[in-house]
Parts: sequence; C-alpha cells; structure tokens
Amino acid sequence: MKGQNPLEKRITYGGQAVIEGVMIRGQSHYSLAVRKPNGEITTEYSKLNTFYTGALRKIPLARGVVVLIETMLIGIKALGRSANIALEEEDQEISGWSMAIMLLLSIGFGVGLFFIAPLLAIRSLDAYIESDGLSNFAEGILRLAIFLAYIFLIGRFKDIKRVFAYHGAEHMTVHAYEHGLHLETNNVRKFPTAHNRCGTAFLLVVMMVAIVVFTFVGRPSIMISIASRIVLVPIIAGISYEIIRLSGFYNNNPFVKLIAYPSLALQSLTTRQPDDEQIEVAIAAMNKAINVDKENQETSKS
Repeated sequence: MKGQNPLEKRITYGGQAVIEGVMIRGQSHYSLAVRKPNGEITTEYSKLNTFYTGALRKIPLARGVVVLIETMLIGIKALGRSANIALEEEDQEISGWSMAIMLLLSIGFGVGLFFIAPLLAIRSLDAYIESDGLSNFAEGILRLAIFLAYIFLIGRFKDIKRVFAYHGAEHMTVHAYEHGLHLETNNVRKFPTAHNRCGTAFLLVVMMVAIVVFTFVGRPSIMISIASRIVLVPIIAGISYEIIRLSGFYNNNPFVKLIAYPSLALQSLTTRQPDDEQIEVAIAAMNKAINVDKENQETSKS
C-alpha cells in the first residue's frame, strides 16, 4: 500500500545505527530513536548546522567532503546521546572542542591505518618492485585487505553485532520509505539489509578510487608520498561520494547493479538481520524525521 505524500518523495533520507537505536538525517534536522532499558522508545531531533545544508552541499566533489565531516561529527554526537539514553545516564552534552578532538583522532586513525600503513609497508619492498604502477596497485590491495580485516574483526564483538542489526534495520526502513510503503514492521521486513548509499559502500569505493588517484602520483620520495596520502583524501572522498550518489539514483540500471554488487556484498559484514523491536526503533526514527520535515515545510509556507 502506498503511503507517501509528495513532500516525502522529494526528500532523500539516510542514517546510521547507534547504541540501541537509529539516527535518520532529514532536510535540516536529524532524528534519533533509542530504546530505553524499560522497553520504551524515546525519540528526539536536533537541527543541523547550516554548514551541512548550505551552498557547499550543492557543489559536486565539495559536497562529498561536507558529507564526510557531517557524518563523523553527527555520528559522534548521536552515539554519545544514544549511550546516555540507553544506559539511562545523566545527559552530558559533548562540547565543540571535544567533538573537534574526536574528529581529528578519528581522521588520524583512519588515515594512519588505511593510507599511511599500507604505503610504508609496500615502500619497504621498493628494492623488489621496479614498477611504480605495480607498487601503487600493491599498496591499494593491501589497503583493501586491511579494511576488510578491520570490518571482519570488529564484527566479532557482541555489542557491535547489535549495532550492526540496527544498521540493517535502518537500511530496510529506508528501502520501505523509498518504495512508498507504510512504515510498519511487515513492510520493512520485505527488504534487504544492504543499501547502495551505505557508509560501508562509500568506504569501499574510497579504497578503489584511491588506487586510481595514487597511480597518477607515481612513486616520489617517501615524505612526498605520505603527504599525498593525507592531502588527497578529501579529493578521493569527493569523487567517491559522487559515485555513490549516482549509484543511488540509478540503482535499477543493470550496469550500476554490477558495479554496486561488491559494495552490497560487503554489507553482509556490517549489517545483521534485526528483530522486530529493532525495526520498530528504526521506524520511529524515520517517522520522526519525516514529521519534522513536514512541520518545517508547513511553517515556511505560512
């Protein structure tokens, strides 16, 4: 049964899993739904900073960097808030400085593990690799292997498995919304836990795009190579976002399906089949985001 109105069809929703809950990003706000220890689902929303919704959001390549920053900062904030709700602890607002430090640490960890470490490992074999192209390709394959190993290992933890189940619930709910179905558990159950616009898909595309981009860099001195792995990350992120964005728009195209298959397959590691209660939380988050967008549009017209 169709359940969308014209407003809802114009809005693209996405989100992420948090501690015992789901966050959904709307037009100018993001919603959060978390199940408390007593079984009650609590929902709330927060306004997005204008940096995330301003002019840069409409510029190709630049918007990919904006989305990356937004995802990390809002993700940190939503995770902290969901943990407080799920554990029924006193609210502790994350300060701007704390978020900035956590963002820098997260970026530093990601760049160090997935970009600098593979570079140093392969460059230690320079005496055995004559071709610059082969060196960059080997570095890219090692980077991809580290990424897959990292995803596999963190997925072994019990608490992470629950988060991954909420991740699946979020994707299934977005699918149901995009297909115009009423957001109820039976309808959400009809869809897979994988989605083209998933952050996991984005990261995999980043790994693949990096191989191509670094091929043009060649094999300069180690310091220049390290600098390139840092400086070129925003460009790689921008290109990768455009690819993911296009795959989301044309997800029924056979060629796009073929290209997207590895990303969708990888999500078998980062999603789990959710139970009905987890789906109910994802639905609550989506409904909250939709209702806030409706109210904002009605207010702007009045």
